[in-house]
Amino acid sequence: MFYMGTITVNVRDEIEKQFRETVKQKKGEGKGKLGEAISEAMRIWTEEKRQKSIAEEMLALMEKGFDMGKIQIKTREELYER
Repeated sequence: MFYMGTITVNVRDEIEKQFRETVKQKKGEGKGKLGEAISEAMRIWTEEKRQKSIAEEMLALMEKGFDMGKIQIKTREELYER
């Protein structure tokens, strides 16, 4: 069973008209099409923000550096010498 939330928002008229027209072109007309498109847009936006946050955290860790322990290998040859 799906539970549906309700969000009331105000957007500029030109954005609303463009969005409605794009939904009509891409998804067609009918009950629920606008809600589907808004849900998709929200999901994509949320995922983009999450991925950006993860990337920023990882970059910060890389800039900080990693403690690799006591092994000090300077060249590839040292790593593979037998």
